[in-house]
Amino acid sequence: MEPELEERVREALRDKLRLLPAELHAARGRTGTARGPATLPPSTRVLLKRREVAEAERELQNERQVRALRPGRCSRPPVIPQEFQQRMQRLAQRRQQLARRREQHRDAVLRFESFLKAAAARRERELRRADEQRARAAAERAESARLRRELERLRRHRERLARRLRSLRPFGDYLRDVLAAMGQFQDVPAMLVHLGVLAEVRAALAREAEAGQEQLAQGRAQLQRYRQESSTQLLGTWNELARLHTRLEAAQQDVHQWESCWTHIQSTATQKTLLLGQIKLAVLNLFQQTTAQLRILTDRAQEDTKAQLDTVLLCMKALSDICATGTHPQQHRSVRLLQGHK
Repeated sequence: MEPELEERVREALRDKLRLLPAELHAARGRTGTARGPATLPPSTRVLLKRREVAEAERELQNERQVRALRPGRCSRPPVIPQEFQQRMQRLAQRRQQLARRREQHRDAVLRFESFLKAAAARRERELRRADEQRARAAAERAESARLRRELERLRRHRERLARRLRSLRPFGDYLRDVLAAMGQFQDVPAMLVHLGVLAEVRAALAREAEAGQEQLAQGRAQLQRYRQESSTQLLGTWNELARLHTRLEAAQQDVHQWESCWTHIQSTATQKTLLLGQIKLAVLNLFQQTTAQLRILTDRAQEDTKAQLDTVLLCMKALSDICATGTHPQQHRSVRLLQGHK
């Protein structure tokens, strides 16, 4: 706000200075008795004095230029007219007055600027105070509206409570009748406290019963789950038992089959053993007869059936050679070979 006010004052001063030449011209055209210098404002008087000083300086300069242009008069000292001296004296006095008035005008301008600043500060304070008052008034109006709404709400709440009290009045009469009929309590609040305690006990018992029912339901559900799991496990066990029983039957069949096979093997081995014993006896008998017939002395063990059989084969080959050639056994090459082998 203060810069705007200063700008407005400066614009007004500039407008005033623009209008000063017209005012000065009009003031010169008027008579001195109609309006004296004392009636003019200080700024106008200062400007008038400045103009008069400027005009006097111009006239003095023109006079100097005219005297400088006159020939043959430079050696003589200039003659200063009396009127000019008086005018210069008045001009000096006016300069002094102008300097004093200039100081006064500067003081006035400074006072006016301080006045403008004080006015701007005062206006700013007033505007701030007005804003605060408006804000306070708005807050008070809002608070008043809130209080009116709160009052209206409380009034409606009181009406509801009154209606509820009227609706609950028969219950109060009933409680007083019950109190008179019971005769155990002094007043209605004591009876209500007792009934409240009973209600709390009943609620606690109901909660405990509900908790017990919940636990019972959980136990039943757990039992049902265990039964299902046990049934599943038992069914799996029965299936495993049936599978093992099937495997046992198959194993028993395999055992019977292998036992019969083992019996057959044992009987076959027995037969083969008997046959081997017979073969050994036959080979031994044949070996003994052959060696006795051919008069061959041998030291073969009776258990060495293979050596006995080899000997018998050699003897049979020797006999076949004897039969083929017709020579004596002692002279036959095979007999010699047999003896050499011996």
